Amino acid sequence: MRKWVSAFTLTSSVQWLFFIFANTIVVPLSVAQAFQVPSETVTLMLSSSLIFTGLACMIQGLFGHRYPLMEGHSGLLWGVMLNLGLSASAMGMSYTQIGGGLAAGILLAGVVTILLVALNWIQYVQRIFTPMVMSVYLFLLTFQLIFVFFQGMLGITEQGIINIPVSILSLVLVVFVSILKIKGSKMISNFSILIGIVVGWIIYAAVFPNEGEPVVMHGLSFALYPLGTPNLEYGIIAVAFFAGMLNLTNTVASIQAAADLFKDTPNAGQYRRSFFWTGFFSIIVSGFGLVPYTPFTSSIGFLESTQIYRKEPFLLAGGMLSLVGLIPPVTAFLITLPISVGNAVLFVAYLQLFGTAFNSLRGERFTSNTIFRLAGPLLLGVSLMAISPTAFNGIPNLIQPIISNGLIMGVVLSICLERFISWEGIDQEMQKAS
Repeated sequence: MRKWVSAFTLTSSVQWLFFIFANTIVVPLSVAQAFQVPSETVTLMLSSSLIFTGLACMIQGLFGHRYPLMEGHSGLLWGVMLNLGLSASAMGMSYTQIGGGLAAGILLAGVVTILLVALNWIQYVQRIFTPMVMSVYLFLLTFQLIFVFFQGMLGITEQGIINIPVSILSLVLVVFVSILKIKGSKMISNFSILIGIVVGWIIYAAVFPNEGEPVVMHGLSFALYPLGTPNLEYGIIAVAFFAGMLNLTNTVASIQAAADLFKDTPNAGQYRRSFFWTGFFSIIVSGFGLVPYTPFTSSIGFLESTQIYRKEPFLLAGGMLSLVGLIPPVTAFLITLPISVGNAVLFVAYLQLFGTAFNSLRGERFTSNTIFRLAGPLLLGVSLMAISPTAFNGIPNLIQPIISNGLIMGVVLSICLERFISWEGIDQEMQKAS
């Protein structure tokens, strides 16, 4: 029995490893490309990303919020950093100027986050992120992730054309993993994500043998702040700081969603510890040119898909990921995982996140007036997500990353609606009128 449990834990850990890896690997590579850093620096960014992500997962699971939630690079700040890097020439700034401003803003956000913990002001942050704001955030996060992974499934070429053979394989993989999840036995269902990745990887390698190229891991070239030394580019600092503080939404939403899943009630200490470690790791990784960290609310979808709620496999996966970052040949092998395969499998995993968002409404009933508190922010956010980023070129570059981000704008509108409108009063007036 003990051997079976050990094998089960190891297999579960490998599944967690692929999930965390698939959500991590693209981030440092894309940032490095946007800022045109040299190849040896890319190796450093990639390795340090895997090492610190594994450590952050373990420390949060053991000493932070203590839930099996992936601690990964913030999608919100990832988008901001990519947008600013790609807009360098348009703003008439060098990559190091922008990278240095980002580093300074991220450092400031990390320090302020730790100060919030030290001063015990986390309760005020929680008051801003009300249950309705959290619901809006969860819905918008679901749409954002689904859009990203659906596009990744299609294998869109540099010319913006869908790769039909890759798309067909991805759709078949989505159906295959969904059937395993819905119709498979408990064991098969629990490991549907891992099975989908392995099977999809093998089929992709057989059908498209020439698609992937060997990955060469260069020697490490250690240098702090590879994107740029912290500076006083106030506009860039302000954008990075604002996004960093808004990133706290992830922590509140993730802990609450995890508590609901585990039928638990989170205490103030869990929020404080989670904020502290998120701020701590964000400060550390800024020196390596990495996107700051946050608990991944999307981990809830993964947990619901696998139905494996034990913390041991998650902690072991974190340790394994850090080891991968220390062994270049292993990292080079895992990088060959086809992006379309990873996206197809994660697409199925994140379908569960929609259920989490829906359940977060807790049976809330809406009238023709109060529906605005949900529909307004939600539809604004989705509408912005559907608009091409180039449509915002006429807006000042420093606020482009904020205005064009549907997740940010939806959450900001929701916060404003909840803070300045008494929805309970509107309900009461409608009841009196009827």
